Amino acid sequence: MKPMTIGRLSKAGGVKVTTIRYYESIGLMGVPDRSESGQRLYGEDSVQRLSFIRHARDLGFPMDAIRELIQLQSEPGEDCSAVDAIAKRQLADVRKRIGQLKSLEGELRRMISSCAGGIIGTCQVMVALGDHETCTNESHERIAPM
Repeated sequence: MKPMTIGRLSKAGGVKVTTIRYYESIGLMGVPDRSESGQRLYGEDSVQRLSFIRHARDLGFPMDAIRELIQLQSEPGEDCSAVDAIAKRQLADVRKRIGQLKSLEGELRRMISSCAGGIIGTCQVMVALGDHETCTNESHERIAPM
């Protein structure tokens, strides 16, 4: 395969050029080869790495977990229990976020249903947004006043 520029890698991986540069700066992408003029040149391995990172990000894995997974890729003969542990952590985080989102959905539904129309000055949505004590569920984050 002929080496590709960062623009071609960007298109192949479905990410912006700035994203590739960012991944390089934080060590997720290897250091690319350079042409005589200093232009970055990438091979098929870079396309695969970028695809791996992008898919992991799409699944919500944090950068530190992706870094761990990439490091583990370099040891293909090792037991995959460390990979399983990372995936299980991610699943637990997703389940926690789903719970938080369900709680938020319920609270928003309650706020909306309590509003019977009228004027903004007596709108129950505005009242609830202005006073966390009116919420029926404490599981969503309370923002401290500035």
